[in-house]
Amino acid sequence: MYMSESMADQAAGLRRMANTEPVRVIAVTGGKGGVGKTNISVNLAVAMADIGKRVMLLDADLGLANIDVMLGLHPERDLSHVMRGECDLEDVILRGPSGVQVVPAASGLQQMAQLSEAEHAGLIHAFSHLSDDVDVMIIDTAAGISDAVVRFSRAAQEVVVVVCDEPASITDAYAIIKLLNREYGISRFRVLANMASSAQEGRELYNKMVRVTDRYLDVMLAYMGHVPYDDYLKKAVKGQKPVIHAYPRSRSAQVFKNLAKKADNWPVPEGVNGHLQFFVERLIQYSMHREEVGR
Repeated sequence: MYMSESMADQAAGLRRMANTEPVRVIAVTGGKGGVGKTNISVNLAVAMADIGKRVMLLDADLGLANIDVMLGLHPERDLSHVMRGECDLEDVILRGPSGVQVVPAASGLQQMAQLSEAEHAGLIHAFSHLSDDVDVMIIDTAAGISDAVVRFSRAAQEVVVVVCDEPASITDAYAIIKLLNREYGISRFRVLANMASSAQEGRELYNKMVRVTDRYLDVMLAYMGHVPYDDYLKKAVKGQKPVIHAYPRSRSAQVFKNLAKKADNWPVPEGVNGHLQFFVERLIQYSMHREEVGR
């Protein structure tokens, strides 16, 4: 029996991944919109590239993309073209600041926000055919606790929960942690306080989260740090540039540089679970599980 062409391509892709170095996959989420999640994803990606890492930044807000807008990029094609079979994933990747590989989503296309299980698995499986080496993949998830947010979060090795010091943000951050923990067994999260007035406020916000999760959930929260409220960060957004390049001496720029170094020291899983194959397989397994449950 001969192996089909698609199966051969898939096997070749997985073999290629098996020969690469481990990839750290980080999902940045937060539940509530407006907490600065995308800004954090962009600046963390560029900061890690600046210290020599090969970084891929995936815009996983499939229905309302904005990473390309924040970086002043103008994609001619996006993930919707990949889904329709009009091009390969390699054809949509843009080069952002410091060489960050940006994978743009499809802005405003409702069907991209409502992918079927098979389509979603097929889209992510396209990553197995990437030829460029990647050290770090940062996933900017959508707002809320939609199925897509859950897929990407549970497929990543690290889940960074962005939270601000306001009731709605804390409530929604707790909701996404609770969902991922109780329904999918994720027990470890990193908390990043954003728009904090001081380091003390950031730590207090983290402590609030810990008090709630310790009472109701069996999870471990690690404090990643805080990003200060900074007018230079707003100016950088308006100028469509990462703050670490637009205003490298600003408080927020210095913090992002430190956060990148901290993230670079996080342990990377060894063996097959450390490769992009891990990311691909986790998403496909989740899709298969959802299809079985829905029958």
